[in-house]
Amino acid sequence: MKKSNVIMLIAALLPLGLFFFPLWKITLEAPQYPTPLGMYIFINDFSDVNPNDIKNINLMNHYVGMKYIPEAIPEFKIFPLGNIITTIIGLIIAFKGNYKWFLAWFILMIVLSAAGLYDFYLWEYHYGNDLDPKAIIKFTNPDGTVMGFQPPLFGSKDILNFKAHSYPRLGAYFLGLGIATSLLAYFVGKKSHKKKVAL
Repeated sequence: MKKSNVIMLIAALLPLGLFFFPLWKITLEAPQYPTPLGMYIFINDFSDVNPNDIKNINLMNHYVGMKYIPEAIPEFKIFPLGNIITTIIGLIIAFKGNYKWFLAWFILMIVLSAAGLYDFYLWEYHYGNDLDPKAIIKFTNPDGTVMGFQPPLFGSKDILNFKAHSYPRLGAYFLGLGIATSLLAYFVGKKSHKKKVAL
């Protein structure tokens, strides 16, 4: 097996780390919570950082009219299936394809990852801005519009007396490393092909 194909094989397997490690983490810090509240987002689940964190977040959100964080969302069925399919495609390419197909897989993964991030942004947007008009507590902006509570897609953001943090976790790094490794496989394969042609 060519060196580039071995590298591509590794690239195709790395995104499977999403099944074992969290993809993202959202943390909420506030003076009234000595231990910050947080939730991990897996490819197929939400989970507490500390016991009852999601329950406490839902209780807070109820007062300002935000929806409860559900136990499951449609993406929890779509994303795992997509991960398995792209891994299988990557493995087939690693065993059967040439270096040009490695680039195609890289582009496919970039497009799908961007779509996943956009979906995450939309989820956060609706979660933080689609508020119940009958909420117990209402906050308004200086211009009189209803204040939203959308957490950041990436980075930190002040929301009233809370500081929200949103950052990728180990699962996302496995995915990113797999994508980057496929690009490396492409360049290694391309270099090897040029040497063969030169001979």
